[in-house]
Amino acid sequence: MESGVGLRPEGFDVTTQKQLKARIRVRMAATGERYAAARAQLVGVGGDQDHSGPVVDAGWVLRGGSDPDAAALASLLANAGVVGPERPLSEELILLIAGGLGAGYILWEFQHDDSRIVTLGFTNSGQYLDRRLSAAITRLGLQADWSRTSGAVGAAADLRRELGAGQPVIVWPDRYLIGYWQLPAWLDGRGGHPVIAYAERDGRIHLDDRTLAPLTVAGEDVDRARTRVGSYRNAMLAVRTRDCVIPDDRLRAAVLSGLEDMVGYLGGRSDSFAVPAWRKWARMLVASGPAKAWPRVFADGASLFGALLSVWEGVEPAGMTGGNLRREFAAGLTEAAALLDEPGLGHEAVRWLEIAELWHALAETAVPTSVPACARARELTAAVTGAVAEGDAGRTGRAAAAGELWALRDRYAAEPPLGADEITAVLASMSGILGEIFEAERAAVQRLAAVTRSESSGAGAVRHHEGRRPAVR
Repeated sequence: MESGVGLRPEGFDVTTQKQLKARIRVRMAATGERYAAARAQLVGVGGDQDHSGPVVDAGWVLRGGSDPDAAALASLLANAGVVGPERPLSEELILLIAGGLGAGYILWEFQHDDSRIVTLGFTNSGQYLDRRLSAAITRLGLQADWSRTSGAVGAAADLRRELGAGQPVIVWPDRYLIGYWQLPAWLDGRGGHPVIAYAERDGRIHLDDRTLAPLTVAGEDVDRARTRVGSYRNAMLAVRTRDCVIPDDRLRAAVLSGLEDMVGYLGGRSDSFAVPAWRKWARMLVASGPAKAWPRVFADGASLFGALLSVWEGVEPAGMTGGNLRREFAAGLTEAAALLDEPGLGHEAVRWLEIAELWHALAETAVPTSVPACARARELTAAVTGAVAEGDAGRTGRAAAAGELWALRDRYAAEPPLGADEITAVLASMSGILGEIFEAERAAVQRLAAVTRSESSGAGAVRHHEGRRPAVR
């Protein structure tokens, strides 16, 4: 079928579906789950209310997802008929192949508007535009082309030429200018994440941002959003490989190489981009002397509410960028255990699920539902993310929710809706949980290193498949 827009399966009831969407968003706010996960928990897969078989729009199957990079590549490959020996490659397995997990914590302070912003990272080398996707493409031996041009006109023409030829591409639009996240103007130019452009119809670009229904944006808005951020201005990735099976030995080598990459990265000494970042953050939450200590930076209460909300949104899958991804990594390890015939990876998957629960506890502590303003902020954040997953159909809902959310954040920008004693207790609890996370992830990385060393040195180990890195033209 040409498009999923307006197509309603047998048994579809508008009122029932509206009620279901409301229940999904309530669950997202309560659990931090992404839209698809919350929906599956409420209606199951294949249940009486499950009319959510994949939507096909302009020939493109919308698969959803969590991690922008891994989900984009998984969707590109599945839609191109590029599969593993037994099935399409899952987002979770590609997460491993791309280098797995990372760690990152930075507290920014901006003098021009006296703002303080928390930035968290949860993927290997996620601060770099191309490293994760390039690594996965190389390890899988795919043919791909990167392109970048400084000229907006040329970039727009290149995009439409690819789409006109039936070639979907990954692009990096600024989140503010792309529009559908409904962000305030002060976030103009603050960055974005990869999304798939897969068609153009009537001057609108069809985008897949882990969505479950068609999402379209005016072509000129896409062009403007692509040119905004200098570090990846007009970047575009086209994967050319189609209709093939990734050989078993290559897939095994790709997974093992990705895990080894992660062990080296996450197990490093950096206290900004490796596991020690969590220990540093834990200390900064309760210290008083260092310049970046939270009790000092947020002594006047200004920006603290926004910082705590950023923690919840960054950690939980219900946020814009997919959350901490520890649960997805665990699922990938379970797949890898079978693929590599290495039970130790399955055992480690259980450990990472436990770590995922610690991260959930941290988010719950940062934005407690016992505080009405915090509970409402979670509901509104989930409403925006859920409405993005619903594509164009969610446009009105996400605009209303975002308007209320940012008004709420503005209301408490100068003084948070928590008393001094509550703030002290929240920061102390967060520090304690982060200390547990640091110890748990440090031990988990060490065990994973031992498992991967054993697999690499074993008699059945497969040598890494090192393809040519896709060229940037």
